[in-house]
Amino acid sequence: MATRDSTRTRLLDAVDEVVFAGGDTHAPVDVILDRAGVSPATLYRAYGSKDDLVAAALDRRHAEWLEVWEAAVAQARTDRDRLLAVFDAIDTFRTRSTGARWCAFLGTAAGHAEPAPVLAAAVRHETETLRARLLDLAEPVVGPAAPAVVEALVLLYSGELAMRLRPVVRGIDRPRTRDLAGVILDRADLLGA
Repeated sequence: MATRDSTRTRLLDAVDEVVFAGGDTHAPVDVILDRAGVSPATLYRAYGSKDDLVAAALDRRHAEWLEVWEAAVAQARTDRDRLLAVFDAIDTFRTRSTGARWCAFLGTAAGHAEPAPVLAAAVRHETETLRARLLDLAEPVVGPAAPAVVEALVLLYSGELAMRLRPVVRGIDRPRTRDLAGVILDRADLLGA
């Protein structure tokens, strides 16, 4: 018997709420099932395992993230702004109803010392996509320094997401990651490219 799309969506939404927004990477499957309002048999018929379900939720979140990022790139007027749009997209993505305290992919990687192959593949795909897209956007801006710049931007990107777990200190603005990224672009020659 095939699983309805609405049931699959409820399961994915439950993972978003419990695991990603709730931050519980080791949530018992029963908690996810209760949130989705489905039976264990329905989960296993639809996805095969909890890990497969979480990987499908990561894939869905990744597709949603790429849409937000692409919209930010499309709004930018210069090559430099298109490259830096990844930092604008972080804020936009977080304000969505499915936003989370930080990155679902970093949370998955941090929450599993040895992740199941399907989870490792989802995290790897997101990381590879991030690097490849940044490289495409960096080449018109910094030319041959693009690979080194991308590694620096990935570090800033990950740091920005991690800092979202810390409390905001009164009187201190959120990290100005986009501004720091601009400094890296201005001094790409120092990155040893």
